[in-house]
Amino acid sequence: MVFALVDCNNFYVSCERVFEPSLAQQPVVVLSNNDGCIIARSDEAKALGIPMGAAVHEYAAALKRHKVRVFSSNYPLYGDMSGRVMESLGQFTPDVEVYSIDEAFLGLNGFAETALPQHMRDMRQAIGQWTGIPVSVGVAATKTLAKLANRIAKKYTSDGVYMMTDPVLMTRILSDIAVEDIWGISRRWGERLRAMGIKTALQLQRANPQQIRKALSVVGERIVHELNGISCLELEAVQAKQNIMSSRSFGRLISDRSSIEEAAASYTARAAEKLRKQNSLATGIYVFIRTNRFRTQDPQYSNAALIQFDEPTADTSTLIAAATRAIQQLYRPGFRYHKAGVMLTDLVADGKEQKSLWRLDGLTANGVATDAASKRRMAMLDQVNAMMGRGTLFHASEGIKPGQQNRAIAADKPGWHMRQQFRSPSYTTRWADLIVVR
Repeated sequence: MVFALVDCNNFYVSCERVFEPSLAQQPVVVLSNNDGCIIARSDEAKALGIPMGAAVHEYAAALKRHKVRVFSSNYPLYGDMSGRVMESLGQFTPDVEVYSIDEAFLGLNGFAETALPQHMRDMRQAIGQWTGIPVSVGVAATKTLAKLANRIAKKYTSDGVYMMTDPVLMTRILSDIAVEDIWGISRRWGERLRAMGIKTALQLQRANPQQIRKALSVVGERIVHELNGISCLELEAVQAKQNIMSSRSFGRLISDRSSIEEAAASYTARAAEKLRKQNSLATGIYVFIRTNRFRTQDPQYSNAALIQFDEPTADTSTLIAAATRAIQQLYRPGFRYHKAGVMLTDLVADGKEQKSLWRLDGLTANGVATDAASKRRMAMLDQVNAMMGRGTLFHASEGIKPGQQNRAIAADKPGWHMRQQFRSPSYTTRWADLIVVR
């Protein structure tokens, strides 16, 4: 078996640069939710010593002094660009495992070994041409070695592709890699291995697999085999999630119940969209609210509720109604709330759910619309929002979102929405933000 790991270079930053080419060679950072921390950096920003995870307020002066371009997270844009990259990879091999938003493993069985380097270079060039996103490619006999090969491709090659096939070079590379830098080795496991005298990837490769299994687990044993070129981790097919979570910290502390209900409704609508996308139904919905535990000067409160359905559902109206009931149960006046969230639980495949015995003329016992009417309505909702941009159609209980068209009163709404002071346009997911070429 031969594997490749394709990794998008500085992915969030690269997405911003696709639509603003003047950012090339400039220091750029992307911020977390509510513009709190730095979660992505260009190479130029890294060279300035700006660390990953740094609080923005602590580095505000340095960002200004070095004229660093700052962007709020634009997840709709990043998600769409990720989909384009992953779809493009499928043009070069049918075996693609999407590992994260910016990484994918490829299965390369059937390709001639002598032709693989050029095939990978052609793929990398095509991805850049089709999507504008630069990628690095590491190729090896196992997924663990492909991960390490990708590090070499990203840092030490001119063409962004590295084939880890030469045993002599592999020994030199593994001797220079700290054990904690191996995919699957946590900091705690690294401490255990160092206590055993194993400090590098080469030392772990040469360790006794059974000894490592006793010290760590069967996962540690597999890593040893993988470092020796014995594949223990196959490509994984995309599996439906068993639970879907949607939560955010508020843009500011919130005290009134109606604003929390709006936030919960908005989060529920997003979770329901993901639920239908994987053709699943939710058996229940878990809702939580909490104050900011770091504000010790404020009174603290947190609580959660789980509501079960008579029948599994993917109907946004039904899910929002349940989330609203939960908030009404959980809300207590006199607190300043920092965060809320919903989780759709115990998901089942659409069409394989257990039906209720208590149906009444197209309704379940609790008055929920069943099957046909609900599916038609939800299909229309998803289709319009896919064509015209997310939020084109929405439930009134979600409230008025800042920035949406034809909503002049948005500025007067409570500030539970995330702070995104530096967000770029949604170039690929909203008609109004499409670039106009003149």
